[in-house]
Amino acid sequence: MTRKRRAIDFLEERFISPAKEFIHDSRTVGIVLICCTLISLVVSNSSWTDSYLAFWGKEMHIPIPHLHLPHSIIHFINDGLMAVFFFLVGMEIKRELMVGELSTLKKSMVPIIAAVGGMVVPATMYLLWCGGTPLSKGWGIPMATDIAFSLGVLSLLGKRAPLSLRIFLTALAIIDDLGGILAIAIFYTENIHFNYLVLALATLVVLTLMNLLKVKRYSFFFLFGIILWYLMYNSGVHATISGVLLAFTIPLHKIDKLEHALHDPVNFVILPLFALANTAIVLPTDFEIIFSSIVHHGIFMGLVLGKPIGILLFSYLAVKFGIGALPTGMRWKQVLGMGMIAGIGFTMSIFIATLAFGDPRVQLVAKVAIIGASFTAGIIGFFYLKLLSEKKIHITTASIKK
Repeated sequence: MTRKRRAIDFLEERFISPAKEFIHDSRTVGIVLICCTLISLVVSNSSWTDSYLAFWGKEMHIPIPHLHLPHSIIHFINDGLMAVFFFLVGMEIKRELMVGELSTLKKSMVPIIAAVGGMVVPATMYLLWCGGTPLSKGWGIPMATDIAFSLGVLSLLGKRAPLSLRIFLTALAIIDDLGGILAIAIFYTENIHFNYLVLALATLVVLTLMNLLKVKRYSFFFLFGIILWYLMYNSGVHATISGVLLAFTIPLHKIDKLEHALHDPVNFVILPLFALANTAIVLPTDFEIIFSSIVHHGIFMGLVLGKPIGILLFSYLAVKFGIGALPTGMRWKQVLGMGMIAGIGFTMSIFIATLAFGDPRVQLVAKVAIIGASFTAGIIGFFYLKLLSEKKIHITTASIKK
């Protein structure tokens, strides 16, 4: 064996293989997002505060005049790069609707109804605190479940969490995302420009015809997808919706390949950038300002309590009235634990918070509440399910000994 070959094998064994294993571990995305959030919070509250915040707000000069595009780095991330994230989410939704866990009425009814409960109850809890005030617009914030984080926490349980629980949580989170997307499109859109909206609709029709005519080249879909994004961005409807609409026009047989290609760039570039930019917040010296805010109470209670209560209650009613059935092997205690983990809002919650509140001070309260609630929900859900599985193992072992 040559020296060069030995060096390559050494690099493969010591660095490349462990790196690949880490990237493809289902827990990795959640870990990376947590690290990015902590780094951003630390830097934002250090001696580098001014330069760090200035970087994300830095103006981007567009060389083409009269071309209305995102004008700062943070807007480019939130309006541009996040459209790619929503494109990936949209493909996941389409696949599940066509051939996955949501493809038949029987399979989909309980997760759908559970997801509705996981949106309605948290939103209602928020409105109990903030309804009738100018802050009521934040009702959509605690509706969200972060797929990457929630599945990452669930995966930490390993074999203690049955496959049926992961599938149920995935289906629920996907429907949850769809609900969040619809909320953004309908309730968090202002100043509609109907000329751009009509052109966007015409572009969507072209994309749909390309699907029906079985156009094979990805490049044509992406070209019209960029046009669709530009038109949506200028229409007043949030530009990220274009990612979902484009995803629904992609032929089903091409989705797996595209998902595979986008998985790493989205999870290890776009989402970390989103976390870094949107958690670049200067924490107040007096946390009483945050913890005494009704926005904080509404978000925290909605995610930590509203999610598990809504998911468990609506699932129970769906089964009770014979609308559907729980997956084989799942118990109600596990549904409760899954509901706790579903209280991890993070990405979508922070995203909606930036749309709901224009006042940076209210955004600060909302973001701190989201981070705190997501952390609390994840910890409680993890240890509850861990304790539940250990109790089950203990009972099984005792019965075997008898």
